[in-house]
Amino acid sequence: MPSFDVVSEIDTHELANAIDQTNREIANRFDFKGTNSKVEEKNAILTLIGPAEFQIKQMTDILHAKFSKRGIDIGCLEYDKIEESLSESRQKITVRQGLDKDLARKLVKLIKTTKLKVQSSIQGDQVRINGKKRDDLQEAIAFLKEQDLGLPLQYTNFRD
Repeated sequence: MPSFDVVSEIDTHELANAIDQTNREIANRFDFKGTNSKVEEKNAILTLIGPAEFQIKQMTDILHAKFSKRGIDIGCLEYDKIEESLSESRQKITVRQGLDKDLARKLVKLIKTTKLKVQSSIQGDQVRINGKKRDDLQEAIAFLKEQDLGLPLQYTNFRD
């Protein structure tokens, strides 16, 4: 029986490369000289550190450019407020991966409303969709691509 998995994943190696390239560009830019601005990553949480809110916003633009060059969808980023102190500003950005329970249930419910002859089931942080015909599965993928769920989805493990 043909099936595929709906997941939301990010290539961690590409993420590390994008962060490294961002830090290199910040170190080389004239407007960031001597400001100790940088991007730190720990457990899929990015911390942008700069002297002012303006520099944090510039660093965010650089980060977006590096992510898009590396093929990472910026829709997976969740921004916190910019925290300002006397000498520096910080912003935490969470890199979201995996489907949480609420989003997985929403996906299953959406698939059921299509009246396609497919079954969907939640398996951890992914949703598996089964069907008798490959065409039904392709229609399900096309339907899910049209939906705006707030998180980039990938369709993996397609089996006939």
